[in-house]
Amino acid sequence: MRGGTERKQSARVAPVLGIVLAGLLVLSTPALALDRNRLLDQANLLLLPRERSLPALELTDEEGQRFTTEQLLGRWHLIFFGFTFCPDVCPTTLSDMRRLLRSLPADTRDQLQLVMVTADPARDTPDKLKSYLSYYRAGFKGLTGTMDTLQQLSRSLGLPFVPAGRSEGNYNVSHSGNIAIIGPDGTLRGHIRAPLNLDGLREALPDVIAAE
Repeated sequence: MRGGTERKQSARVAPVLGIVLAGLLVLSTPALALDRNRLLDQANLLLLPRERSLPALELTDEEGQRFTTEQLLGRWHLIFFGFTFCPDVCPTTLSDMRRLLRSLPADTRDQLQLVMVTADPARDTPDKLKSYLSYYRAGFKGLTGTMDTLQQLSRSLGLPFVPAGRSEGNYNVSHSGNIAIIGPDGTLRGHIRAPLNLDGLREALPDVIAAE
């Protein structure tokens, strides 16, 4: 009789336990999503609901070598537009990103490449980009190209800039302070929005990369 009673009790407990576990899963999934969203918000990082493909474009890197958007495959890239004569936003961004990358875990850092694309191709030759970026000693890449190609790329990345309208003398170039996040499949995944929150990014970027 005792064995029969225990079997009946087990039979009653099993469905209840299943309901409890299912409830915990339902509750935990939104909680995890909220935690991740909070992490992204703290990092001022916006991920797109769907990846966006980039157009096939040909540019020139800081070594004077041909560079195509296909070469973005296989690694995470962080891309922003700027110019070497920029008085504030660009040097601040580069300094901050150098600090950030050096503070990340090695397995995360090794998967990331920062790229500065010029919004001032008249003055930013490959040699100028190379000299400028070498100052930071962080392995940053630079890209230049025709104005038409640069504007196509800026539109596809959601990083607008306004051409200066001149090519000589001392002038400024208006450009976005945001940074585009490109996945290893070469698609646009989202943006790091200015101003940069280095503490938040230090936590969020490893999570974004690990989720791939």
